[in-house]
Amino acid sequence: MPLIVRDATLVDAEDILAIYNYAALNTTAVWTDGPADLGSRREWMLARQDAGFPVLVAMKGRDVVGFASFGDFRPFPGYRHTVENSVYVDERHHRAGIGRCLVAALIERATAMNKHAMIAGIDGTNVASIALHASLGFAEVARMPEVGCKFGRWLDLVFMQKLLASSVRP
Repeated sequence: MPLIVRDATLVDAEDILAIYNYAALNTTAVWTDGPADLGSRREWMLARQDAGFPVLVAMKGRDVVGFASFGDFRPFPGYRHTVENSVYVDERHHRAGIGRCLVAALIERATAMNKHAMIAGIDGTNVASIALHASLGFAEVARMPEVGCKFGRWLDLVFMQKLLASSVRP
């Protein structure tokens, strides 16, 4: 069954919520201690889309098997050419190339929007996400020890960066 990456709609919000909540409750991919609700996921989607940022879903048949987005890296004008990505794949579909397709699609969208840089903030123990981003041209640019905590332990934050093929000038 082919993988299709497309723009998400509010109809996809429940599937996005399920994938997000699994990550929030069972992994260190999201540094939160509890699940989100459907209303907050819908608000998140609409806010991203209203700001002109993509929210993408990966589909296998009729099933949403992953989602990804990017948004402002920081809320100050000097960062306006830099975005930060997020990508989540249904735990039953890990290591099937879905994350790669989603991040590649985000890179294409950010380049088309003439963004200059894309950042990924990743838990230091998430070897798979670090390897995925590295394989797509991201380089580790910072490692911040023990800046977060979850599951009773300190977490390191790794920032990875990819410079995009933009024509924007500072």
